[in-house]
Formats: sequence, structure tokens, C-alpha cells
Amino acid sequence: MRLLQKVIVKQILTEKSKKDLYLRFQHQKEQLQKEIEQLRFQMKKIEKNKKWSSSLLEGRFEKEQESRLEKIRILDFQIDQLDMLPVGSELMEKEMEGVVEVAVGDRWEDVSQTKTILIKDGIIVNIR
Repeated sequence: MRLLQKVIVKQILTEKSKKDLYLRFQHQKEQLQKEIEQLRFQMKKIEKNKKWSSSLLEGRFEKEQESRLEKIRILDFQIDQLDMLPVGSELMEKEMEGVVEVAVGDRWEDVSQTKTILIKDGIIVNIR
């Protein structure tokens, strides 16, 4: 019989993966900043047309901008945490579902434990 089971994928932090994560966080921050600038541009464009109530419009755009600013603050926090992490630390990358083969006589404790896959620089180094 086959069962679906949760599998945790963890990444072992290396100098290369640390640099890649830093670059990814920086790229996400830049993208969010571009979105904020685009929102400001759109707001000015709509204000010129006078089709919307300005207070309603400002509230909506302010909410969208604040959402992106909060994401930027989270990314800044993640960058700070990344700087503090030593090489060799295990970072949870994602959760996936895997198929586990179960047969009569298997130990349930072994089958029911959550499996973990360790990745180092894109290569699987351990499955536990």
C-alpha cells in the first residue's frame, strides 16, 4: 500500500547558498520598491483624471504601499538573520508530499515519522 506523507526539504547553508539567498532577497526588495513606485505613478495618473474620490483613492493606494513596505521590512529582517547564521546551518526550504510504501510487518513508528531531505548546493546529501 502507498501513503502520502509530508517531506521537509532543508538546505545546508554554504558560502555559495548564503550569497544566492542574499541576492534573491535583494532582488525581491528591488521588485517591491519598483511596485511601490508604479503604484505612486498610477495614483498620480488617476488623480489627474478625477474619476475617483481622492480620499478613497489615497486610502487604497496607501494600503497597497504599506503591504509592500511590510514585505520589505520582512526581507530586511531575513537578510539580517542570514548574516548571523553560520555556514553549515540547516534552513527549511519547503514542505512537499512524498509517497511511502507500506507493507504488513513494517514498523509504524518508522513509517509515520516525517522524512527530511538535506540539500547542499543543489545536491541531495542525506535523506532521513
